[in-house]
Amino acid sequence: MKKNFQLTDTKLAPARQVDAVKHEIKKYIARERRKKLSEDFDHWDFDCKIGEDSSKSHEVSLSDINKSIDEFVAKDLKSFYLEILAKQARRLKKSL
Repeated sequence: MKKNFQLTDTKLAPARQVDAVKHEIKKYIARERRKKLSEDFDHWDFDCKIGEDSSKSHEVSLSDINKSIDEFVAKDLKSFYLEILAKQARRLKKSL
């Protein structure tokens, strides 16, 4: 997913628009995780970038996306860019 999200809408209150954006992102991640993995892999990993636009985006962990969106809301930005790329991965076993 590579998309510019609008944080303002003429029909929705700003808080509801932010909730709608977060819900759309959550639905996309859930959809990607439901996809079938190859036999060599055991989970989905995500490469994420977020920023004011695509040229100003920076890497962020999947768990920090909502925090970044809240920061954009606090800055009164009208929109932001989000890129989430799913990739198959294998967990490394911990050595004791």
